Amino acid sequence: MIQSTRFRRFAMLAAVTAIVGGCSDSRTQIRIVGSSTVFPFTTAVAENFNRNNPDYLAPIVEATGTGGGIKLFCAGLGSRYPDVANASRRMKTGELADCHKNGAREVIEIQVGIDGLVLAQGKSGQEINVRLRDVYAALAAEPFGKPQTARTWRDVNPALPAIRIEVIGPPPTSGTRDAFNELYMEAGCDTDPAMQALKKSDPDRHKTVCNKIREDGAYVEAGENDNLIVQKLGSNPNAVGAFGFSFLEANLDTLRDVQVDGVAATYETISDFSYPASRPLYIYVKAQHVRAIRGLREFLDEYTSERAWGPGGYLQRRGLVASPEAVRVKNRERSDKLVPITAEELA
Repeated sequence: MIQSTRFRRFAMLAAVTAIVGGCSDSRTQIRIVGSSTVFPFTTAVAENFNRNNPDYLAPIVEATGTGGGIKLFCAGLGSRYPDVANASRRMKTGELADCHKNGAREVIEIQVGIDGLVLAQGKSGQEINVRLRDVYAALAAEPFGKPQTARTWRDVNPALPAIRIEVIGPPPTSGTRDAFNELYMEAGCDTDPAMQALKKSDPDRHKTVCNKIREDGAYVEAGENDNLIVQKLGSNPNAVGAFGFSFLEANLDTLRDVQVDGVAATYETISDFSYPASRPLYIYVKAQHVRAIRGLREFLDEYTSERAWGPGGYLQRRGLVASPEAVRVKNRERSDKLVPITAEELA
């Protein structure tokens, strides 16, 4: 009887070790993948974590894009797979289902702050300020269900200058592209009552009309590195770039924001969501890995500390807009208690 009990205990221990034990056996560094927008903030946390915890190796942080990062993150459990995914949009229910299917059944969602998906141009370019409707009409493959004929910004709005439409932005693999579709394309499309009606009568057609971006060169995909967009605006000041607020703040010597619906992109307008393209930013963490990877618990404690993500914290100095206090408290509790996100919450 005693031998049987010991065997069962051994079998249970072996099963747990097979799932997560390999993390601590074969990897001694935290591995983080995902959004290029969240990358500079997570990198700053990693640097401070390493400074305050010299006994731990510095985390590895890779900018793979939100979609690609979540795919890697959800591919499995154990040392071969990332511990954390940076995300410039919320995880989708299908992505969470993939995580669960592959063994990562305890995924923690932490909203780390707020960002503005801003439009900007070089200071030497001809100044342009737009409405959400203008952005959609300029970039849609079928604006409001009609053929795309616009070549200049004046073609979509007589109040705008007659300069060629050229918007440099993120590729489809990026969470920033998902946010761009939602915050600019769909929002601009739905300024038309007929499009609002189409959304109810034919959601699939609505998605095509409102989300599909023209492919004739007016929209230029710049890859996952937002710094490349900044560089391109330097050489082509009449172009418009789309990227996170922190990249604008870091380059105000050469760039200016393009006002959207009459609202400038500032810390204040993004924090109160009056800027039309404000969005929350996230990290996703495997609870099983927190229990297995050395330093991951301490890394999360650093990320959710007021010295990091609070008002006046070092992430604010990097361009992250602090979430309201109630949101920070809720997400710190999620991190402390390792409360998993559910499909119902994401729906």
